[in-house]
Amino acid sequence: MATDVAEQQPGGPAASAETGTDAQDASDRITAMRQRIDEIDNALIQLWQERAALSQQVGATRLASGGTRLVLSREREILDRFRAALGADGTQLALLVLRAGRGPL
Repeated sequence: MATDVAEQQPGGPAASAETGTDAQDASDRITAMRQRIDEIDNALIQLWQERAALSQQVGATRLASGGTRLVLSREREILDRFRAALGADGTQLALLVLRAGRGPL
């Protein structure tokens, strides 16, 4: 039967469900790219956590020495850097990054 053949062929329905295509070559490339995306996501998560911890240490050190809770000029510098590199989405990302390090205002 035709359906039996399609189910047995590499790149058949299972490949389509996982990658969105029945073309084996494209499916293989998509799988490889997704593996790299997963590696990048893991690195971003680790860097996010490291950055948040460092930012919290900076804040604690500043407060312990009698400084202010926030340095708005520093936050603006970070916002500007992200916006310049990433456009409008950079601003949103920077706000999330800043919040992760200092907590909500």
